[in-house]
Amino acid sequence: MAETTGKRAGVIGLGAMGFGMASSLARAGFEVAGYDPAPAAQDRAREAGIAPKASPEDVFATADVIVLSLPTAAHVEGVIAAAQGAGLLGAEAGAKVIIDTSTSEAEVSRKLAAALAEEGHGFLDAPVSGGPSGAASGQLSVMLGGDEKWVGAAMPALEAMAAKILHVGPSGSGNVAKLVNNMLVASHMVTTLEALRLAEAAGVGAADALRVINSATGRSAISEIHFPNWVLPRSFDSGFSTGLMRKDVRLARELAQSVGCAMPVADLVADLWAEENSGLKDGDDFMHMGDPAVDRLSHKEKM
Repeated sequence: MAETTGKRAGVIGLGAMGFGMASSLARAGFEVAGYDPAPAAQDRAREAGIAPKASPEDVFATADVIVLSLPTAAHVEGVIAAAQGAGLLGAEAGAKVIIDTSTSEAEVSRKLAAALAEEGHGFLDAPVSGGPSGAASGQLSVMLGGDEKWVGAAMPALEAMAAKILHVGPSGSGNVAKLVNNMLVASHMVTTLEALRLAEAAGVGAADALRVINSATGRSAISEIHFPNWVLPRSFDSGFSTGLMRKDVRLARELAQSVGCAMPVADLVADLWAEENSGLKDGDDFMHMGDPAVDRLSHKEKM
């Protein structure tokens, strides 16, 4: 089993998810450093007992386990390249393990894992599910890809952040599993909305229809959690944006194309989620897609 030198953790990206994970690590007894380009995020981290750093490189310099919570694979590559350029991930550095919780790309993760392994460091693709509330409470689900020895080294930090840790397989496996999951989430949002619109058009209220769905075989996390908590109360504040959902759908379709897997339903779902059809901007919370009061599906009739 690979070993790290102690409970020194770092989190790069202190948004809703990253801040929650950093707080969970701190509660578990880790000495936590953090970085985010937003001054407000840095200030909030300081108030929570997380040591804010001036740059991602400063986090790498002080931590044994580094958690990344970044928007895209390109951001992940850039942060690691900067740390390599600063000499913080060379063979002479003490063993570090990087836990990338971003919804990234399998090929990028495999490339980074191979390069870092040559220098004696670990890289795990570890996308998460559970939202900001799961991150804040340490109750995330982690879909984990990577070498067993680095999984062992990262386990104390993973256990501080997550209630479910699912090691799917070698590097890239976690990314694949997360994209498959989020493709289903995007689809379930559309099909649940369609079902509720039909129920209401036929004289059964959305809340009553949901009570039946959630007691029967049509239920999903979208119907059980998202609609009751964020759609029907019309708060639309789940903390996950439409732009991020569109990115994940795009990545899933690109993955399907790369492996020659036909995905006709995913193609239709991507079309339904597009701004010109849904009317939703990237910055809108993705819960707006489920609003039964807004007809976001009528363009299907024109296809």
